[in-house]
Amino acid sequence: MTDPVVLAVAAIAILALGLAGGWFIGVRSSSDSRRSRELEHKLDQVLQEKKAYESEVTEHFSETARLLNNLTRSYSDVHGHLATGAANLCPGQGPLPLQNSTDPDEIPPTLAVAQPPLDYAPKSSPEEQGMLSEDFGLDKSELPGIDGAPDDLASAQAAPARS
Repeated sequence: MTDPVVLAVAAIAILALGLAGGWFIGVRSSSDSRRSRELEHKLDQVLQEKKAYESEVTEHFSETARLLNNLTRSYSDVHGHLATGAANLCPGQGPLPLQNSTDPDEIPPTLAVAQPPLDYAPKSSPEEQGMLSEDFGLDKSELPGIDGAPDDLASAQAAPARS
């Protein structure tokens, strides 16, 4: 074998190795691009599902608001009907008007003077025991061991045994 033959065989071998390497790199890169396309497709699908969900939530709350507005109008109509009926059926005792306030945060005058509940029991005089007193409503003379009333156990122990 001469040098040109060895050179030709080496060139063919290198060409074969180059083709095999190119084919291997092509397979790997097509696998990566396929995986990338699959991930992009899944991402698009998730984004579409999210938009559909957001749309459904918006639609739900819009419908809820519409129904609450209808309920408010119906309540106002029922109140008006009852007020008219009360005015016709009970003359001289005017019905209370439904308060149409422009500010929803405004406190109605009937509720503005409301007092919070007391955290104590009121007394009519300072000397009187309050309802939260331990002795409230108890007659001390009937209780054993208080104010000279004999305690059965204490008197039995203190008294000498009688025979």
